[in-house]
Amino acid sequence: MAFHALHGLLVVLLRFPRLTQEQQQARVQAWALQMLACAGITLEVRGTPVLRGPVLMVANHLSWLDIPVLHAARYCRFISKSDVRDWPIVGTLATAGGTLYIERASRRDALRMVQSMHDALEQREVLAVFPEGTTGDGRELLPFHANLLQAAISAQAPVQPVGLRFVDKRSGEISYAPSYIGDETLLGSIWRTLAAPPLVAVVHYGALESPEGQDRRTWSQHLHARVDELRRN
Repeated sequence: MAFHALHGLLVVLLRFPRLTQEQQQARVQAWALQMLACAGITLEVRGTPVLRGPVLMVANHLSWLDIPVLHAARYCRFISKSDVRDWPIVGTLATAGGTLYIERASRRDALRMVQSMHDALEQREVLAVFPEGTTGDGRELLPFHANLLQAAISAQAPVQPVGLRFVDKRSGEISYAPSYIGDETLLGSIWRTLAAPPLVAVVHYGALESPEGQDRRTWSQHLHARVDELRRN
């Protein structure tokens, strides 16, 4: 996995400047698929991801693996907390993957991000957010923050709910090995994931939801229920 991450860094630094946007996106998706293979994880896609934007995907958040899992299933641009940008290697890879960064504690920056997301959706891009705002343990879905849904409403872009879960390939039971919560270190979560039996990452795409006539708070509650259903089925 470490070698694969370093190889991705070299590709980003040396080859990305010469690639088209479509080629870069294809590289990101291929890299993410190989990363899952390095971790002994099989990808299973249920439902149908969108073929093209504009669309905003909303998903539950379990693990450091969620981003490569979603990239492997369908390339998208993530909205992430700003400190990820400064993480060694990870920040460079995330930025190359098209990540948009937000200062979560700043209301002003949230307004800026809504405008940036609106502009990206107007350019027919596919964005992805984790409305819980942090990783949960996978047992209960945390409340959704509604603010970033305003970008889909103002751009009149549909939202696609997505449910994520990890399953023990041998027993078929839900696995919490990849969880990354509380004061746990990233290295500890990675080690537990690699030490676990073979896993299946299940990505369940729901039907598109129209933004027409939606109130973001009411819509957030509805999407919470849909994501909760998708992650269980």
